[in-house]
Amino acid sequence: MKIKLCHLYPDLLDLYGDRGNILTLEARARWRGLDFEVQNVSLGERIDFHSLDILFLGGGSDREQSILVADLMGRVEELKAAIEDGLVVLSICGGYQLLGQYYQTTEGRRIPGLGILDLWTVAGANRLTGNVVVNLEIEELTEASSNTLSTLVGFENHSGRTYFSSELKSLGKVIHGHGNNGEDQGEGMRYKNVFGTYLHGPLLPKNPHFADMLLRLAMERGGGAKNLVPLDDRLEILAHETVVDRILSKQKKV
Repeated sequence: MKIKLCHLYPDLLDLYGDRGNILTLEARARWRGLDFEVQNVSLGERIDFHSLDILFLGGGSDREQSILVADLMGRVEELKAAIEDGLVVLSICGGYQLLGQYYQTTEGRRIPGLGILDLWTVAGANRLTGNVVVNLEIEELTEASSNTLSTLVGFENHSGRTYFSSELKSLGKVIHGHGNNGEDQGEGMRYKNVFGTYLHGPLLPKNPHFADMLLRLAMERGGGAKNLVPLDDRLEILAHETVVDRILSKQKKV
């Protein structure tokens, strides 16, 4: 089976090593004997959303959002339809914000988003930065991966505070860090197979169970098997748990 991923705007949305997310997905797919194709698409280039299994939107600065919205707006209905049809989307920071209604700057100016999801972002006076630990609240994780990890770890660096309506769900509860807005303890967002998060670093090398969930969902979209071949993740699990322990132990000392 082949999994086809599109890295959208790799030249404009690639902060904090976000390309590492693609490398992780590709490696974990190929270790299982799956073909994995990566398509890079930038401004003005054609994209067929319905032919994709995974769409990746990385992080970027606020300055680029207007440019990207203008480029995508003519194809936004096609993207919406693909999302409703189960397209797997991983969006990080600026890419996460881009899917929403608007981004409001500190001066009060609203930069429109694609309006695909009922979320909005308001810039704060200070940046929310540092390591993050999240207790995940996604049932599919237990079906997707052979390991038993139930947390997300990563690094956040954003001034935007993101809020959303009740039709969307957060990825989980923040036990260290700020998350979406530093107020409601939620981090990230899920709608169908669309996932948004503020976790850079990149996200997936530190969270192999989350990577496997995305792969499983992509396989289901392509009509493949629902279960992934187990991998020997002892080192990955140890690395993840060590990071969690170090972050939380520092929190206790403060």
